Amino acid sequence: DMGSAAAAAFFLVVAVNLVSGKRSFSIDYKNNCFLKDGKPFQYISGSIHYSRIPQYYWKDRLLKMYMTGLNAVQVYVPWNFHEAVQGVHNFTGDRDLEHFLDLANQTGLLVILRPGPYICAEWEMGGLPAWLLQKPNIILRSADTDYLQAVNNWLAVLLSKMKRWLYVNGGNIITVQVENEYGSYFSCDYNYMRHLQTLFRFFLGEDAVLFTTDGNTDREMTCGTLQGLYATVDFGTDTNITEAFNRQRRFEPRGPLVNSEFYTGWLDHWGDQHAVVDTQKVSRVLGEMLTMGANVNMYMFEGGTNFGYWNGKVTFRSVVTSYDYDAPLTEAGDPTEKLLAIRDVISQFREVPSGPLPPATPKFAYGFVTMKKVGNISDLLSTLSPLGPVKSKYPLTFEEMKQYYGYMLYRTMLPRDLSEPTPLISPLNGVHDRAYVSINGVFQGLLERDTALVMKVTGQQGDTVDILVENMGRVNFGSKINDYKGLLSNLILGKDILTDWKIYPLDIDGAIASGWPHSNSQKSVRSPQRNPPPGPTFYMATLQTNSLTWDTFLKLNEWTKGQVWINGVNLGRYWPARGPQQTLYIPGPLLSATQPNNITVLELEGAPAHLRVLFMDRPQLNITSNSDHVDLVIEF
Repeated sequence: DMGSAAAAAFFLVVAVNLVSGKRSFSIDYKNNCFLKDGKPFQYISGSIHYSRIPQYYWKDRLLKMYMTGLNAVQVYVPWNFHEAVQGVHNFTGDRDLEHFLDLANQTGLLVILRPGPYICAEWEMGGLPAWLLQKPNIILRSADTDYLQAVNNWLAVLLSKMKRWLYVNGGNIITVQVENEYGSYFSCDYNYMRHLQTLFRFFLGEDAVLFTTDGNTDREMTCGTLQGLYATVDFGTDTNITEAFNRQRRFEPRGPLVNSEFYTGWLDHWGDQHAVVDTQKVSRVLGEMLTMGANVNMYMFEGGTNFGYWNGKVTFRSVVTSYDYDAPLTEAGDPTEKLLAIRDVISQFREVPSGPLPPATPKFAYGFVTMKKVGNISDLLSTLSPLGPVKSKYPLTFEEMKQYYGYMLYRTMLPRDLSEPTPLISPLNGVHDRAYVSINGVFQGLLERDTALVMKVTGQQGDTVDILVENMGRVNFGSKINDYKGLLSNLILGKDILTDWKIYPLDIDGAIASGWPHSNSQKSVRSPQRNPPPGPTFYMATLQTNSLTWDTFLKLNEWTKGQVWINGVNLGRYWPARGPQQTLYIPGPLLSATQPNNITVLELEGAPAHLRVLFMDRPQLNITSNSDHVDLVIEF
């Protein structure tokens, strides 16, 4: 009969493939599993983000994951990390994705690739480049023609590079995720998902295993899945596993059970308590899923760090700089009790490599360093804004100025004398995200999106008003990912609309990367003042490490909020006043053993009189401020 003939032909093909050594990876719908080279295969994977870990440490982290017993890693590709400027692609250094894939391959790890184009990930704008927002009415993550054009161009570059890394082509990528939890997005646009499916098939071929991941609800699974893309689910320790996998079964009646994001921890926002997920729960639920034969990816296995301006934002509360995530490997890549517990569970299901785990990287407490004042930001514009200001009657956004990250300065004049304190108002909640207001160089206070829309100012007609606006990271999840930055609407002073602005784009990172302020520091030695003035001010110092370049953690005790650079590298934001994060992770490879290490701090609100910072040998991620600050989440 035809059936047995077909079966015989199938076995012949499998046998020929095995003899010829042809690699294959596919879904076995009959036996509800993956097939690798024709044999049943179950992956036990962990998420690691190359964009959050210095390249120097990739091999160390991957080896620790392999030694825990993982056979795969799951990797996001942040589009904006590789195409910060439209049409200019960067895959070098810390962005060398193919080098990362190669290291994973050498280590013996398969790869589950998640190329987006949107990734969420608590990453700035969910990985979408902010230059997309130059089209004012663009509908992101939909079949909008402007959006799709940009996606087509990017995926043509990325997926062409990825094709040779597919397992079937001799590489280590076994599965590729299309989009990311699309069912949680409002637009539910099947034409968009179909378009992506066509693109992925075109660039990766018919044999690539493509999948979707969605949250464990009917609506998300309905909007996020598509015929022809294998539907998987994600959930954490507080979920009824049977129920969750039954939901996956309603969308995929046959095939492997897959939890694409099993949460080992959780993220922190500024002002939160530090999130912790219980080790016993993680290992128990992991064991239960593996017993069912499910394929599991642990999110995160190592979280790493939101260096620079790369943190995301959820409902307008920014994600902290540390992405430690209470994961099995810490932010600095050190094994935890959670990792050992996970290794014990895995060893019941597959052979865990013998031999000791690579140890924690050494840490060193370099001690106190006293900073000295360089100057306040308004006095440094010739250095920080070499091209000078753009003049505009009304404020322009970061996007209109084509400066997408960091800080910009808006300058105007007081239109009249203010004999008594007069309200300065952002009536449409248009400050995205924080505005530091000075008059004639004297700090007046700040406006903050959603929480502080009014402040009072005094001054004389013609006084200079400087408003430094900070982009705190774009929203990475939900319907409001088109998150424009800067002053989005007019500011009102009393009864007047403020107009006639000079808008200074600030290339702070460029100046610091080229050696400022240390390179011309002879000019900046000032007699010490008793108390540092409030408002946005730069400070500098150097650290001698005495021939050690070990990892360290920087604590800015009693400093308020700002940004830190070491040797020109932007470590990220500090905000100990709000917490919970109190220390910034400094990877040892950033330090010089022999040269003085340049430390630059931009303090936005107010430095302590002692001006000291402290280099410690351990992190502090869990201290929330004693202030009675309440986070108001107001949706506009």
